[in-house]
Amino acid sequence: MSTVHCLTIQLIAYLQLVKKTASRNSSTSPDRAHLMRRITYLISSFIIFATCSVSSHALTDAEAVNVSGSQRMLSQRMMKSYLMLGADIKADEAQKQLAESITLFEERLAALKVYAPSKPIRDRLTKVESLWKEHHQKIVSAPNKDILETLMAENVELLKACHQVVLAIAEHSGGAGAELVNVSGRQRMLSQRIAKAYIALYWKGKSAHVQKEFEDAKQQFASALTKLQRSPLNTTQVSEALSKVESQWKFSQSGFELDENGHYVPTIISVTTESILWKMNDITKMYENIMEAQNS
Repeated sequence: MSTVHCLTIQLIAYLQLVKKTASRNSSTSPDRAHLMRRITYLISSFIIFATCSVSSHALTDAEAVNVSGSQRMLSQRMMKSYLMLGADIKADEAQKQLAESITLFEERLAALKVYAPSKPIRDRLTKVESLWKEHHQKIVSAPNKDILETLMAENVELLKACHQVVLAIAEHSGGAGAELVNVSGRQRMLSQRIAKAYIALYWKGKSAHVQKEFEDAKQQFASALTKLQRSPLNTTQVSEALSKVESQWKFSQSGFELDENGHYVPTIISVTTESILWKMNDITKMYENIMEAQNS
């Protein structure tokens, strides 16, 4: 059963529970409040997964660029969820995110292997699969600070391998549209990489290497956002959506500043980067549609 189907079933079940309890519980009931929070989470997850889901038909080139790009994001999202569990930040949500991201990563890897139209793409997918098998075993284990440095290094290697797949598919596809899908999709990854590095600094403590990763990811996000905004292929819808991301990005800068006294705000950062992720996911789908139109 696909991730989207599982989320749909869960959402229906929770809505039915709310309906059953509505007549006997007040609107301030703790049980009902918990149900409503869970429904909100499920809807958010559904948006992320459904807008970039892998259907049963063979992927088009545009879909393949988008889907392969989402693998980069999922690699960082899984590591972020692992760190959130270790730091006890929204642990229930982090556990669900981790499980859903693992399922989705494997579904999309399988779909990309079916799609792979050339040996260079197949070879790069083989490398991703090899790295993933080892990384998977560690990412599902109980969070452990003692292996964190090694695990995060492996996670970066997985990210790099996923990125090479995107580049190979974009090169195979050709056209300016493929590059826009690539860059926009990379913004999804950077939102999660920023959160990952921030939470690692919060949980593990100061690290020059992680600090650099955090600063580099922020700089790369800002630079790519400017690049996307300047694209002549942008529709009015895309331009408006990018403006909303820019506004949120500027608003978020104060929260990204690391306090010398250790006054971190990991919960706020996790929420902010999630919101940016959803917005960039929608924009990447818009660019995918532009690419499809170019190829038709």
